[in-house]
Amino acid sequence: MSISDEFLDFIAASPSSYNAAHEVARQLEEEGFVRQDESAEWSAAPGGHVMVRGGAVMAWYVPEGADKNSAFRIVGSHTDSPGLVLKPTPDFDSAGWQQVAVEIYGGALLHTWFDRELTVAGQVVTKDGEHHLVNTGPILRLPSLAIHLYRQDEFKPDRQHNMQPVLSVGTPDASVLSVVAEKIGVEKDEISAFNLITADAQRGAVFGVGEPLIAAGRMDNLASVHASLVAMKNAAQKGAVAHNDVLVMAAFDHEEVGSSSRFGAAGPILADVLGRTGRALGANEEERYQMFARSSCVSADAAHSVHPNYVGKHDPTHHPIIGKGPVTKINGNQRYASDATTVSLWERACERAGVPFQRFVGNNDVPCGSTIGPITATRLGIDTVDVGVPMLSMHSAREMVGERDQVWMGEAIEAYLVG
Repeated sequence: MSISDEFLDFIAASPSSYNAAHEVARQLEEEGFVRQDESAEWSAAPGGHVMVRGGAVMAWYVPEGADKNSAFRIVGSHTDSPGLVLKPTPDFDSAGWQQVAVEIYGGALLHTWFDRELTVAGQVVTKDGEHHLVNTGPILRLPSLAIHLYRQDEFKPDRQHNMQPVLSVGTPDASVLSVVAEKIGVEKDEISAFNLITADAQRGAVFGVGEPLIAAGRMDNLASVHASLVAMKNAAQKGAVAHNDVLVMAAFDHEEVGSSSRFGAAGPILADVLGRTGRALGANEEERYQMFARSSCVSADAAHSVHPNYVGKHDPTHHPIIGKGPVTKINGNQRYASDATTVSLWERACERAGVPFQRFVGNNDVPCGSTIGPITATRLGIDTVDVGVPMLSMHSAREMVGERDQVWMGEAIEAYLVG
Protein backbone atom coordinates (compact mmCIF):
# COMPACT_ATOMS: atom_id res chain seq x y z
CA MET A 1 0.00 0.00 0.00
CA SER A 2 1.34 3.44 -0.96
CA ILE A 3 1.74 6.24 1.56
CA SER A 4 -1.06 8.12 -0.24
CA ASP A 5 -3.42 5.16 0.15
CA GLU A 6 -2.52 4.98 3.85
CA PHE A 7 -3.13 8.72 4.17
CA LEU A 8 -6.52 8.54 2.43
CA ASP A 9 -7.50 5.54 4.58
CA PHE A 10 -6.56 7.57 7.66
CA ILE A 11 -8.72 10.50 6.55
CA ALA A 12 -11.64 8.17 5.82
CA ALA A 13 -11.32 6.71 9.34
CA SER A 14 -11.13 10.18 10.92
CA PRO A 15 -14.25 12.20 10.03
CA SER A 16 -14.21 13.94 13.43
CA SER A 17 -11.58 14.82 16.02
CA TYR A 18 -12.85 11.99 18.24
CA ASN A 19 -12.54 9.45 15.44
CA ALA A 20 -9.09 10.79 14.55
CA ALA A 21 -7.80 10.51 18.13
CA HIS A 22 -9.07 6.94 18.33
CA GLU A 23 -7.49 6.03 14.98
CA VAL A 24 -4.08 7.41 15.98
CA ALA A 25 -4.22 5.48 19.26
CA ARG A 26 -5.34 2.31 17.47
CA GLN A 27 -2.46 2.44 15.00
CA LEU A 28 0.10 3.16 17.71
CA GLU A 29 -1.21 0.33 19.90
CA GLU A 30 -0.73 -1.99 16.92
CA GLU A 31 2.92 -0.88 16.97
CA GLY A 32 3.25 -1.83 20.63
CA PHE A 33 2.44 1.49 22.29
CA VAL A 34 0.73 1.02 25.66
CA ARG A 35 -2.48 2.90 26.50
CA GLN A 36 -2.05 5.23 29.49
CA ASP A 37 -4.99 5.66 31.87
CA GLU A 38 -4.85 9.21 33.23
CA SER A 39 -6.31 8.08 36.55
CA ALA A 40 -3.57 5.47 37.06
CA GLU A 41 0.13 5.67 37.92
CA TRP A 42 2.02 7.36 35.08
CA SER A 43 4.48 5.29 33.08
CA ALA A 44 7.73 6.46 31.50
CA ALA A 45 9.06 2.95 30.99
CA PRO A 46 11.16 2.52 27.83
CA GLY A 47 8.93 2.18 24.78
CA GLY A 48 5.78 3.81 23.47
CA HIS A 49 2.81 5.18 25.39
CA VAL A 50 -0.45 6.75 24.18
CA MET A 51 -3.32 8.60 25.83
CA VAL A 52 -6.64 9.86 24.49
CA ARG A 53 -8.49 12.77 26.09
CA GLY A 54 -11.68 13.67 24.23
CA GLY A 55 -10.76 14.55 20.66
CA ALA A 56 -7.04 14.85 21.43
CA VAL A 57 -4.37 12.17 21.45
CA MET A 58 -0.93 12.31 23.06
CA ALA A 59 1.83 9.77 22.44
CA TRP A 60 5.34 9.59 23.85
CA TYR A 61 8.25 7.29 23.14
CA VAL A 62 10.85 6.84 25.88
CA PRO A 63 14.23 5.59 24.61
CA GLU A 64 16.49 3.39 26.68
CA GLY A 65 18.62 5.65 28.83
CA ALA A 66 16.10 8.49 29.11
CA ASP A 67 16.13 10.15 32.52
CA LYS A 68 15.68 13.52 34.21
CA ASN A 69 18.57 14.91 32.15
CA SER A 70 16.69 14.25 28.90
CA ALA A 71 14.61 16.75 26.93
CA PHE A 72 11.33 16.51 25.04
CA ARG A 73 11.14 16.62 21.25
CA ILE A 74 7.53 17.49 20.51
CA VAL A 75 5.56 17.56 17.29
CA GLY A 76 2.21 19.29 17.67
CA SER A 77 -0.83 19.24 15.38
CA HIS A 78 -4.61 19.31 15.68
CA THR A 79 -7.37 16.81 14.98
CA ASP A 80 -10.29 19.18 14.31
CA SER A 81 -11.41 20.94 11.12
CA PRO A 82 -14.14 23.44 10.25
CA GLY A 83 -17.57 21.91 9.78
CA LEU A 84 -21.19 21.88 10.89
CA VAL A 85 -21.75 20.76 14.50
CA LEU A 86 -25.10 19.20 15.37
CA LYS A 87 -27.12 21.22 17.88
CA PRO A 88 -28.42 19.46 21.03
CA THR A 89 -31.92 19.04 19.54
CA PRO A 90 -31.01 18.50 15.90
CA ASP A 91 -34.18 17.17 14.23
CA PHE A 92 -36.73 19.60 12.77
CA ASP A 93 -39.15 19.88 9.82
CA SER A 94 -39.56 22.67 7.26
CA ALA A 95 -41.92 22.75 4.26
CA GLY A 96 -42.21 18.97 4.19
CA TRP A 97 -38.45 18.38 4.52
CA GLN A 98 -36.72 16.75 7.47
CA GLN A 99 -33.62 18.75 8.38
CA VAL A 100 -30.79 18.86 10.90
CA ALA A 101 -30.03 21.92 13.04
CA VAL A 102 -26.32 22.73 12.99
CA GLU A 103 -23.91 25.30 14.37
CA ILE A 104 -21.03 26.45 12.17
CA TYR A 105 -17.73 25.32 13.69
CA GLY A 106 -14.59 27.30 12.90
CA GLY A 107 -13.85 29.36 9.81
CA ALA A 108 -15.52 27.15 7.22
CA LEU A 109 -15.68 28.28 3.58
CA LEU A 110 -19.46 28.05 3.58
CA HIS A 111 -20.03 27.77 -0.16
CA THR A 112 -17.95 24.56 -0.32
CA TRP A 113 -20.36 22.70 1.97
CA PHE A 114 -23.22 22.93 -0.49
CA ASP A 115 -24.15 20.05 -2.82
CA ARG A 116 -21.99 17.46 -1.06
CA GLU A 117 -23.07 14.28 0.63
CA LEU A 118 -22.18 14.63 4.30
CA THR A 119 -21.50 12.08 6.99
CA VAL A 120 -22.20 12.67 10.68
CA ALA A 121 -19.43 11.55 13.02
CA GLY A 122 -18.06 11.92 16.52
CA GLN A 123 -18.77 10.84 20.07
CA VAL A 124 -22.06 9.69 21.61
CA VAL A 125 -22.63 9.12 25.33
CA THR A 126 -25.51 6.81 26.28
CA LYS A 127 -27.48 6.89 29.51
CA ASP A 128 -25.46 4.01 30.93
CA GLY A 129 -22.38 6.27 30.78
CA GLU A 130 -20.76 4.42 27.88
CA HIS A 131 -18.92 6.35 25.16
CA HIS A 132 -19.37 5.40 21.51
CA LEU A 133 -17.76 6.52 18.25
CA VAL A 134 -19.95 6.86 15.18
CA ASN A 135 -19.58 7.56 11.47
CA THR A 136 -22.96 7.36 9.73
CA GLY A 137 -21.82 7.50 6.13
CA PRO A 138 -23.54 9.85 3.64
CA ILE A 139 -26.94 10.91 5.04
CA LEU A 140 -27.10 14.71 4.73
CA ARG A 141 -26.87 17.30 1.97
CA LEU A 142 -26.96 21.09 1.89
CA PRO A 143 -28.72 21.91 -1.42
CA SER A 144 -27.91 25.11 -3.28
CA LEU A 145 -30.65 27.50 -4.30
CA ALA A 146 -31.10 27.47 -8.08
CA ILE A 147 -29.55 30.47 -9.84
CA HIS A 148 -32.98 31.31 -11.28
CA LEU A 149 -34.14 32.09 -7.73
CA TYR A 150 -30.97 33.90 -6.62
CA ARG A 151 -29.93 36.81 -8.83
CA GLN A 152 -27.33 38.45 -6.60
CA ASP A 153 -23.71 38.80 -7.69
CA GLU A 154 -22.32 37.58 -4.36
CA PHE A 155 -23.22 34.24 -2.81
CA LYS A 156 -23.51 34.90 0.91
CA PRO A 157 -25.74 32.40 2.71
CA ASP A 158 -27.40 33.35 5.99
CA ARG A 159 -25.50 31.35 8.60
CA GLN A 160 -28.63 30.51 10.61
CA HIS A 161 -31.28 29.94 7.96
CA ASN A 162 -29.44 28.78 4.85
CA MET A 163 -26.93 26.33 6.37
CA GLN A 164 -29.29 23.62 7.70
CA PRO A 165 -28.75 20.31 5.81
CA VAL A 166 -31.61 18.11 4.61
CA LEU A 167 -31.99 14.55 5.89
CA SER A 168 -35.18 13.40 4.16
CA VAL A 169 -38.38 14.59 2.47
CA GLY A 170 -41.93 13.50 3.21
CA THR A 171 -40.77 11.23 6.03
CA PRO A 172 -41.86 12.94 9.26
CA ASP A 173 -40.45 10.16 11.43
CA ALA A 174 -36.94 10.50 9.96
CA SER A 175 -34.40 11.47 12.62
CA VAL A 176 -30.66 11.91 12.47
CA LEU A 177 -30.44 10.66 16.05
CA SER A 178 -32.29 7.48 15.05
CA VAL A 179 -29.64 6.89 12.37
CA VAL A 180 -26.86 7.51 14.90
CA ALA A 181 -28.50 5.22 17.46
CA GLU A 182 -28.85 2.40 14.94
CA LYS A 183 -25.18 2.75 13.96
CA ILE A 184 -24.00 2.30 17.56
CA GLY A 185 -26.54 -0.44 18.35
CA VAL A 186 -28.83 1.36 20.83
CA GLU A 187 -32.30 2.88 20.87
CA LYS A 188 -32.66 6.58 20.19
CA ASP A 189 -33.98 7.27 23.71
CA GLU A 190 -30.82 5.70 25.15
CA ILE A 191 -28.71 8.61 23.83
CA SER A 192 -27.86 11.04 26.62
CA ALA A 193 -25.61 13.56 24.79
CA PHE A 194 -23.23 13.79 21.86
CA ASN A 195 -20.39 15.67 20.15
CA LEU A 196 -21.22 15.26 16.46
CA ILE A 197 -20.02 17.11 13.37
CA THR A 198 -20.42 16.79 9.61
CA ALA A 199 -17.66 15.85 7.17
CA ASP A 200 -17.46 15.33 3.43
CA ALA A 201 -18.42 11.71 2.83
CA GLN A 202 -16.51 11.46 -0.45
CA ARG A 203 -13.23 9.58 -0.24
CA GLY A 204 -10.08 11.53 -0.97
CA ALA A 205 -8.34 11.03 -4.31
CA VAL A 206 -4.97 11.44 -6.01
CA PHE A 207 -5.29 13.42 -9.25
CA GLY A 208 -3.43 15.72 -11.60
CA VAL A 209 -1.10 15.66 -14.58
CA GLY A 210 2.61 15.58 -13.72
CA GLU A 211 2.86 16.55 -10.03
CA PRO A 212 0.50 14.19 -8.13
CA LEU A 213 -2.05 16.12 -6.08
CA ILE A 214 -4.36 14.98 -3.29
CA ALA A 215 -7.94 16.21 -2.82
CA ALA A 216 -9.74 15.37 0.41
CA GLY A 217 -11.61 16.82 3.33
CA ARG A 218 -10.06 17.65 6.73
CA MET A 219 -6.46 17.80 5.49
CA ASP A 220 -6.21 20.91 7.68
CA ASN A 221 -4.98 19.40 9.84
CA LEU A 222 -5.07 15.63 9.31
CA ALA A 223 -2.15 16.07 6.89
CA SER A 224 0.04 17.05 9.84
CA VAL A 225 -1.49 14.48 12.19
CA HIS A 226 -0.77 11.68 9.74
CA ALA A 227 2.75 12.88 8.94
CA SER A 228 3.44 13.00 12.70
CA LEU A 229 1.96 9.53 13.17
CA VAL A 230 4.12 8.07 10.39
CA ALA A 231 7.22 9.74 11.85
CA MET A 232 6.47 8.52 15.38
CA LYS A 233 5.87 4.94 14.22
CA ASN A 234 9.06 4.92 12.17
CA ALA A 235 11.11 6.33 15.05
CA ALA A 236 9.69 3.74 17.45
CA GLN A 237 10.21 0.86 15.03
CA LYS A 238 13.83 1.77 14.44
CA GLY A 239 14.49 2.58 18.07
CA ALA A 240 17.57 4.35 16.74
CA VAL A 241 17.67 7.85 18.17
CA ALA A 242 20.92 9.78 18.45
CA HIS A 243 19.99 11.07 21.91
CA ASN A 244 18.07 10.20 25.07
CA ASP A 245 15.25 12.69 24.51
CA VAL A 246 11.61 11.67 24.93
CA LEU A 247 9.68 11.87 21.64
CA VAL A 248 6.20 13.36 21.94
CA MET A 249 3.31 13.52 19.47
CA ALA A 250 0.64 15.99 20.60
CA ALA A 251 -2.52 16.15 18.46
CA PHE A 252 -4.88 18.67 20.06
CA ASP A 253 -8.57 19.37 19.51
CA HIS A 254 -10.39 22.72 19.11
CA GLU A 255 -7.60 24.60 17.29
CA GLU A 256 -10.13 25.94 14.79
CA VAL A 257 -12.05 27.70 17.58
CA GLY A 258 -9.18 29.06 19.67
CA SER A 259 -7.79 25.99 21.48
CA SER A 260 -9.27 26.95 24.87
CA SER A 261 -10.58 23.65 26.19
CA ARG A 262 -9.58 20.71 28.36
CA PHE A 263 -7.98 19.04 25.36
CA GLY A 264 -7.02 22.07 23.28
CA ALA A 265 -3.51 23.49 23.03
CA ALA A 266 -4.42 26.32 25.44
CA GLY A 267 -5.55 23.75 28.01
CA PRO A 268 -3.43 21.65 30.36
CA ILE A 269 -3.08 18.44 28.34
CA LEU A 270 0.47 18.85 27.01
CA ALA A 271 1.77 20.23 30.30
CA ASP A 272 0.12 17.27 32.04
CA VAL A 273 1.87 14.75 29.77
CA LEU A 274 5.28 16.43 29.97
CA GLY A 275 5.10 17.07 33.71
CA ARG A 276 3.96 13.57 34.62
CA THR A 277 6.49 11.97 32.28
CA GLY A 278 9.30 14.08 33.74
CA ARG A 279 8.22 13.12 37.26
CA ALA A 280 8.12 9.44 36.27
CA LEU A 281 11.69 9.81 35.02
CA GLY A 282 12.75 11.04 38.45
CA ALA A 283 12.71 14.80 37.90
CA ASN A 284 11.60 17.10 40.71
CA GLU A 285 9.86 20.40 39.97
CA GLU A 286 13.10 22.31 39.34
CA GLU A 287 14.46 19.51 37.16
CA ARG A 288 11.24 19.44 35.11
CA TYR A 289 11.72 23.13 34.32
CA GLN A 290 15.24 22.25 33.23
CA MET A 291 13.83 19.54 30.96
CA PHE A 292 11.48 22.12 29.39
CA ALA A 293 14.39 24.51 28.83
CA ARG A 294 16.23 21.81 26.87
CA SER A 295 13.14 20.90 24.82
CA SER A 296 11.75 21.97 21.46
CA CYS A 297 8.47 21.77 19.57
CA VAL A 298 7.57 21.55 15.89
CA SER A 299 4.05 22.94 15.49
CA ALA A 300 2.73 21.35 12.28
CA ASP A 301 -0.33 22.87 10.64
CA ALA A 302 -1.42 23.58 7.08
CA ALA A 303 0.50 26.29 5.20
CA HIS A 304 -0.62 28.51 2.33
CA SER A 305 0.58 27.68 -1.17
CA VAL A 306 0.64 30.59 -3.58
CA HIS A 307 -2.69 30.68 -5.46
CA PRO A 308 -2.29 31.27 -9.21
CA ASN A 309 -5.58 33.20 -9.44
CA TYR A 310 -4.87 35.40 -6.40
CA VAL A 311 -1.12 35.98 -6.52
CA GLY A 312 -1.58 39.48 -5.10
CA LYS A 313 -2.78 38.04 -1.80
CA HIS A 314 0.69 36.62 -1.18
CA ASP A 315 3.93 38.32 -0.22
CA PRO A 316 5.73 39.13 -3.49
CA THR A 317 9.10 37.80 -2.31
CA HIS A 318 7.84 34.58 -0.66
CA HIS A 319 5.93 32.19 -2.90
CA PRO A 320 5.75 28.72 -1.36
CA ILE A 321 4.05 26.35 -3.76
CA ILE A 322 2.66 22.84 -3.75
CA GLY A 323 5.23 20.25 -4.79
CA LYS A 324 8.30 22.07 -3.48
CA GLY A 325 8.43 20.78 0.09
CA PRO A 326 7.27 21.66 3.62
CA VAL A 327 6.87 25.32 4.53
CA THR A 328 8.47 27.15 7.46
CA LYS A 329 5.94 29.75 8.67
CA ILE A 330 7.29 33.08 9.93
CA ASN A 331 5.50 36.19 11.21
CA GLY A 332 7.09 39.25 12.80
CA ASN A 333 3.96 39.89 14.89
CA GLN A 334 4.18 36.46 16.52
CA ARG A 335 1.19 34.91 14.81
CA TYR A 336 3.67 32.07 14.34
CA ALA A 337 6.19 31.07 17.01
CA SER A 338 9.14 30.58 14.64
CA ASP A 339 12.33 32.50 15.40
CA ALA A 340 15.87 32.26 14.06
CA THR A 341 16.83 29.49 16.50
CA THR A 342 13.85 27.28 15.75
CA VAL A 343 13.81 27.95 12.00
CA SER A 344 17.40 26.73 11.90
CA LEU A 345 16.48 23.68 14.01
CA TRP A 346 13.69 22.66 11.63
CA GLU A 347 15.48 23.37 8.38
CA ARG A 348 18.56 21.42 9.52
CA ALA A 349 16.21 18.46 10.11
CA CYS A 350 14.90 18.88 6.56
CA GLU A 351 18.45 18.87 5.24
CA ARG A 352 19.31 15.69 7.17
CA ALA A 353 16.26 14.04 5.62
CA GLY A 354 17.09 15.29 2.13
CA VAL A 355 13.79 17.19 2.06
CA PRO A 356 13.40 20.56 0.27
CA PHE A 357 11.82 23.36 2.26
CA GLN A 358 10.21 26.74 1.64
CA ARG A 359 9.31 29.79 3.72
CA PHE A 360 6.03 31.65 4.15
CA VAL A 361 5.51 35.17 5.40
CA GLY A 362 2.29 37.14 5.07
CA ASN A 363 1.44 40.06 2.83
CA ASN A 364 1.22 43.22 4.97
CA ASP A 365 -2.23 43.97 3.55
CA VAL A 366 -3.65 40.52 4.39
CA PRO A 367 -4.30 39.44 8.01
CA CYS A 368 -2.24 36.43 9.08
CA GLY A 369 -3.79 33.38 10.68
CA SER A 370 -2.29 31.60 13.65
CA THR A 371 -2.04 28.10 15.08
CA ILE A 372 -1.01 26.10 18.16
CA GLY A 373 2.66 27.16 18.00
CA PRO A 374 2.39 30.52 19.80
CA ILE A 375 0.08 28.95 22.41
CA THR A 376 2.54 26.15 23.20
CA ALA A 377 5.50 28.54 23.30
CA THR A 378 3.64 30.97 25.57
CA ARG A 379 2.30 28.36 27.99
CA LEU A 380 5.43 26.26 28.39
CA GLY A 381 8.35 28.47 27.32
CA ILE A 382 9.54 25.78 24.92
CA ASP A 383 11.37 26.74 21.71
CA THR A 384 8.81 26.33 18.92
CA VAL A 385 8.73 26.52 15.13
CA ASP A 386 5.60 26.61 12.95
CA VAL A 387 5.67 24.52 9.78
CA GLY A 388 3.20 22.90 7.40
CA VAL A 389 2.40 21.23 4.11
CA PRO A 390 1.54 23.83 1.41
CA MET A 391 -2.19 23.75 0.66
CA LEU A 392 -4.85 25.32 -1.54
CA SER A 393 -8.56 25.55 -0.67
CA MET A 394 -7.77 25.74 3.06
CA HIS A 395 -10.95 25.41 5.19
CA SER A 396 -12.89 24.14 2.19
CA ALA A 397 -14.92 20.97 2.64
CA ARG A 398 -12.39 19.46 0.21
CA GLU A 399 -8.81 20.74 0.31
CA MET A 400 -5.76 20.17 -1.88
CA VAL A 401 -2.11 19.29 -1.18
CA GLY A 402 0.79 17.72 -3.04
CA GLU A 403 1.53 14.01 -2.66
CA ARG A 404 5.31 14.52 -2.43
CA ASP A 405 4.94 17.29 0.15
CA GLN A 406 2.97 14.96 2.39
CA VAL A 407 5.67 12.29 2.18
CA TRP A 408 8.43 14.84 2.73
CA MET A 409 6.67 16.25 5.78
CA GLY A 410 6.72 12.85 7.48
CA GLU A 411 10.38 12.35 6.62
CA ALA A 412 11.37 15.78 7.96
CA ILE A 413 9.46 15.25 11.22
CA GLU A 414 11.14 11.87 11.65
CA ALA A 415 14.56 13.48 11.13
CA TYR A 416 13.70 16.08 13.78
CA LEU A 417 12.59 13.39 16.23
CA VAL A 418 15.53 11.02 15.87
CA GLY A 419 18.38 13.30 14.75
